[in-house]
Amino acid sequence: MRPIESLLLLTTLLAFLALVIPLPAALHWLRHLAPVALLVAGVQMLVEGPRWQMVPAYGLAGLLFLVWSLQLLAPAGWPAGQGWIGWLAIGLGMLVLVVSLALPVMLPVFRFPQPTGPHEIGTLTYPWVDADRPEISTTDPEDRRELMVQIWYPAKGDPSSPRAPYMQDASALSAALARLFHFPRFAFTQFKYVTTNAIPSAPVAGDEPSYPVLIFLEGLGGFRQMNTFQVEELVSHGYVVAAIDHPYTAAMVVFPDGRQAAALPIDQLQSLVRSSYIPPEQAPMLNGQVLEEGSIIPYLARDVSLTLDQLTALNRADPNGILTGRLDLDHAGTFGMSLGGIVAGEACRLEPRLLACIVMDAAMPSDVVQAGLKQPCMWITRDAETMRLERRRAGGWPEDEIIVHLTSMRVVFESLPGDGYFVQVPGMFHLNLTDAPAWTPLVRWLGVSGPIHVRRAHTIINAYSVAFFGRHLKGLTAPLLDGPSAHYPEVIFEARGPGPAHWYHAYVE
Repeated sequence: MRPIESLLLLTTLLAFLALVIPLPAALHWLRHLAPVALLVAGVQMLVEGPRWQMVPAYGLAGLLFLVWSLQLLAPAGWPAGQGWIGWLAIGLGMLVLVVSLALPVMLPVFRFPQPTGPHEIGTLTYPWVDADRPEISTTDPEDRRELMVQIWYPAKGDPSSPRAPYMQDASALSAALARLFHFPRFAFTQFKYVTTNAIPSAPVAGDEPSYPVLIFLEGLGGFRQMNTFQVEELVSHGYVVAAIDHPYTAAMVVFPDGRQAAALPIDQLQSLVRSSYIPPEQAPMLNGQVLEEGSIIPYLARDVSLTLDQLTALNRADPNGILTGRLDLDHAGTFGMSLGGIVAGEACRLEPRLLACIVMDAAMPSDVVQAGLKQPCMWITRDAETMRLERRRAGGWPEDEIIVHLTSMRVVFESLPGDGYFVQVPGMFHLNLTDAPAWTPLVRWLGVSGPIHVRRAHTIINAYSVAFFGRHLKGLTAPLLDGPSAHYPEVIFEARGPGPAHWYHAYVE
């Protein structure tokens, strides 16, 4: 919660208790917290901004002020001295108090932890167009593929600088997320108040002449900021991260001129993606056209190539005058989660400029399984029993999906000609690899995040991500990748070099 929200809830709680509990004469002054609570409510709305989760607290502050005013006129103990009417008023007040406290806790304006690396973080966003590639998700033959790409980079920080919002165009995106996943429209409106550790348009840090580049790929129905916990950690350790919003597979993409590209129906998207790793008898179709490559994945992988081309141009001349010459594109990698992991695998098959790849909880496309990958790769996922536990608690994950996910990842891992790593985290559900468990404790209470604590899962993911890219893009030592770790005993870790794979089971029952 935000600071003044917390102050408002504390003040209303104390004011309520002071008004309904008989106080000794020395503590009668506590009753005057009621007008203070109303004042704090006004300040909170003006300074931090109102949100619907705080409406019961606003109402309670007003009600307490009314009761306080009446007690001044009738100091004989109203309402407790008025029999059942007084007790009813107290009961209703307690109910409103509980709701006032619960709503902001269940749907908070959450904060991202401070990254552990030495660098501050800057961010910029760019619209890019592939004039040579038609947009296959619309029916207009004149449409061309357009992307929104957000870049985070090591920056010269100023503690007083305003921080970037979690989501640009938060109203449109939160409404799209609610619609896509069948939540009430207002469920995510608090996102517009969430900020990150990044500073918009900050100057680049001067520690290094340039920084290795990573491309982040979002999940199905996701958005480019959905792994901010991981992006900020990597950037703080000296990487530039460019996150692609894929129009029509992302929940919502808003272009600078106000045009919006909403996700296709989720069932349709799942079918188009599934065909990449479980080929159907007939090639899938989109807008009446056969996808001759067998799925939508190769098309999305070309967004990665477009982004690399545009980053190369940006490195020559950034129109913002910030990133020119600061991108080390000779040391580029990619990482993605779910759909993004599938696309990452395909992009690494197609794109020789990518020198390292992290796939998070994603099946490998059939062509990647057949051809293999040449780059050092890491898979971050979980074991089959954890996937079955997720199925029991939250649905999804039929047995054939579990088998294909784990088998396809393992086949590509074991066929690598060089270094590879297979990291399984028991107790980690699919959403634990995203920011989502930090949005609300309801994610865990509803069973859609795993038994592992959100902070623990994110700490593990970040540690292995930083170690992997540090070794394979920066040439740093990475003891974490040499075997089991006492810091992460729950992890099931496998590594391979040019020879056979080595298996380490460090999981403590």
